[in-house]
Amino acid sequence: MKQQSLFKALSITFALLLSLPVMAQGVIVHKKDGTKVKYSYEVLDRIETYNYDDEVPEENTESGEFNVNGVTFTMIAVEGGTFTMGATSEQGSDAYDDESPVHQVTLSDFYIGKYEVTQGLWEAVMSYTGGCADGSSMSAYSSDVWLGSNPSSAYGVGANYPAYYVSHDDIVNIFLPRLNKITGKTFRLPTEAEWEYAARGGNKSAGYKYSGSNTVGDVAWYTNNSSTKTHEVGTKQPNELGIYDMSGNVWEWCSDWYGSYSSSSQTDPTGPSTGSSRVLRGGWWFDGAGICRVSYRADRTPSGRGISSGFRLVLVP
Repeated sequence: MKQQSLFKALSITFALLLSLPVMAQGVIVHKKDGTKVKYSYEVLDRIETYNYDDEVPEENTESGEFNVNGVTFTMIAVEGGTFTMGATSEQGSDAYDDESPVHQVTLSDFYIGKYEVTQGLWEAVMSYTGGCADGSSMSAYSSDVWLGSNPSSAYGVGANYPAYYVSHDDIVNIFLPRLNKITGKTFRLPTEAEWEYAARGGNKSAGYKYSGSNTVGDVAWYTNNSSTKTHEVGTKQPNELGIYDMSGNVWEWCSDWYGSYSSSSQTDPTGPSTGSSRVLRGGWWFDGAGICRVSYRADRTPSGRGISSGFRLVLVP
């Protein structure tokens, strides 16, 4: 098992690699060669936002499809079950100390996004003006739907690209309350356990190292194939549950505070009650294969935004 130590890397290091201006904002954690490295970035590019016609949200209950402002997104049913969480045998020598001890987790049924939340969906929810499920109405949150941190053309821009430059706080305090009011449903971030269970394929798991394969390039946009940018969601192979991009492309926020694992069996765990950073999972396009594994853990301050961080929805049944 690899040991970890902490130090901060200057944001200018990454800026020089990509030849782009940056300023620090938040912290993303990477652990490479036995060292836990913290990077902080915010790219100063800006883009035009999309315009959507106002319309009352629609739901297709049979297919798990929802529509907000003309943008459709799909939720996949995940049957609950018991699994072993953490550095299981297929993770091999790539596993880190914070992936242990392995422990049994039992989860209830839930629904999870087929894709990472896209830029199109983010803009649709943040710009929504119209009727809500409870009969009330809603106005656009702001004329700047990206809250000052627009996606950059250097890293992928378009309705079907994953949303990034979004903090945990942005999602929980702004995006999710708006989405829930519009739809009348209860969407939230996945717990870390829900995320790993879904990434492993739930009760259909084949025991892969990455989400859907033992060959990372089949399922992930990562450092060897990404051309240093995000890619449209759903362009790699899905995992056993039909879920895309749970390895690579962008990091995905979870609801848990980051903390150490316990060896005790747990049911529907939600993580530590307090902490200083929130969990991120899945790796991103700049990372090597070892970071895109289903058990790899990272963390970041809840207010942190950056080119690497996006998210995926969970729907409460």
